[in-house]
Formats: sequence, C-alpha cells, structure tokens
Amino acid sequence: MNKTHSTNRGDHDDSLFYKRKVRKIWRIAASAVIVIWTAWTLLDAFVIPRDIIHTSETQGSYYSDADLSSDGEPVMQAGQTEGKETLTEPVITDNSYEDGNISIRISTMRRLDTDIYIADITVDDPDCLRTALAGNAFARNLTDTTSSIAREHNAILAINGDYYGFRDTGYVMRGGYLYRELAAYDQNQEDLVILEDGTLQILAEVDYTAQEMQEMGARDIFSFGPGLIIDGKISVREGEEVDRAQVTNPRTAIGVLSPLHYIFVVSDGRTDESVGLSLLELAQLMQDLGCTLAYNLDGGGSSTMWFNGEVLNRPTTFGDKISERSVSDIVYIGK
Repeated sequence: MNKTHSTNRGDHDDSLFYKRKVRKIWRIAASAVIVIWTAWTLLDAFVIPRDIIHTSETQGSYYSDADLSSDGEPVMQAGQTEGKETLTEPVITDNSYEDGNISIRISTMRRLDTDIYIADITVDDPDCLRTALAGNAFARNLTDTTSSIAREHNAILAINGDYYGFRDTGYVMRGGYLYRELAAYDQNQEDLVILEDGTLQILAEVDYTAQEMQEMGARDIFSFGPGLIIDGKISVREGEEVDRAQVTNPRTAIGVLSPLHYIFVVSDGRTDESVGLSLLELAQLMQDLGCTLAYNLDGGGSSTMWFNGEVLNRPTTFGDKISERSVSDIVYIGK
C-alpha cells in the first residue's frame, strides 16, 4: 500500500510540474506578444513612414503655369535666380538680410526670464513666404531637423511648422496641394490659412471644410494653433494650453503687421536660462510687437529658428538636451 501511494503522489507531482511549465510558457508567450505588439505600435506611430505622397507628384503654387516647362520643372527667366528676380546682390550680416525683394531683421529680447528671438520680415512677393516638408514628401513619421530642411530648400530664414505628422487629423495643405482633409476631433481647432496673395487668416475647422478653404484661395493650411491674435485682439485665455503642453514652454509663432510684413517668433524654454512662455504670454508678446494677427505653431522641443546657416535659439529635445528635434515641416523665407 505504501508503494501504491508513493506512485500516485509521484504522478500528482508530475502533473503539477507539467501544468506549471505550461502556464509559464503561456505567460512568456503572452508577454512576448505584448512586447512585440507594443513595439510595433510605437514604431508605426512614431518611426515608420507611411502614406507617403512625394511633393514631386504635386504641383505647388510657387510657380505659375507660365514658369513651368512641359515636364513641370521651373523655367529660369532672364535675370532670375531660383525662379525669382533679385534686384540687387544680397547684403547679409549676422542679424539682417536685404536683397531688394526681401528684408529681414533679427533681434532678441529677454522677457519673463526667457530668451526670445524675433525676425521682422518684409517681402515684395507673397511667394517668398514658403513651406517645405521633410524628405520632400507628406508622410506620417517622415521627419528631419528644421535646419536640414531649410538648407535643402536654400532658405534664408526658417522656423518649424505644425508637425502635421504627429497627428492623423486636421487639415494639411502645402503649396496649393491638399494632403489631408479630415477635420480634427477637437471642435475648437483653429487653422492658419495662407492665401495666394500672402494674406494670413485664422479659421475654425468646424466652420469650413478643407475644400472650402481651398476654394477661398488657400495655398497653405496649418492645423495646430490656437490663434493668438485675431483682428488685433488677444484670442486666448489665461490657463489655455495645447494638448500635452506644460504651462510654460518653448514657443513658435507667426504674425502679421501689415500686408507682406510678417513676424516670426521663437522663445526658448525648459532650461536653466529660460523658463518659457504660456500661450497668453506669447499672445501678449505678439500684440506688443504690433501684430494684427498671430498664430501658435508647434512648440516645445520643436521650436527652432534658423537664419543664414545657423540655429539662433537653444532648442530642447526631450527637455534635457540642447539639440534640434526632427519635425515634419517648416515655414521659411526664400526666393
């Protein structure tokens, strides 16, 4: 009897061992699946470019039909460089650019314990205010630094855009081509619309479809925001912020002083030297600079101002490193 009891207990122990081993294998397999799925989701969301549309497949608005050859390439006219006539040789200093078509003055100020960089821009042709996409293509997760995109497009001055690739919704138009017409989920979404004549408008997506904005003469549509100054008045409230933003941040904004007279502003932030600005503080700054209209572009680690081959501000990556973050797009001055 003792021998039979011992055998049964041994069988029971083997069964428990087997069940525990199977459960362990299932736990390892389930963990592996979760890790692989999480890794794929993160790669798909933030790394792997997808839904690519190359700008070579679209006809931008920076050249008229008369300026394009039969294969769609720009035709250089007499006296033109890169499609635009330059009246005089450019005069360039560390803080200015002047060529007869374009005038840029760079200044800095210290305000609210923050270093702020201001570009005062006057152009005689609305096509001098331009946009560009990383990799010359519209695609989720296709990014490059502001300075790299600026160099590739021979920009004189550039700031980061709206980082459209970080979102799946919100209108996106560049150079007259409508890349995305799915409205943002946020019913309060305000877009910056650049018209063919260089006029800037701030429109709510809830009030207009992307096609309606296009029919109004939109050349570029940015979906970030919010609007900071509308009709000369501050349009943000105290405490208002964009998603995932801290109270004070590095900031990027574009404003209008008068027709074809623009202001680019970038502030530092999240460093020992610079606290950063709230949206309301940014709006107050733009108003003090004389803007009749101003719009908030992507901020935080994206905020970058590039001029004459150099990054002027101190962009932060992940809040602890002074370096440029790669972004989807830029706004720039070129010819």
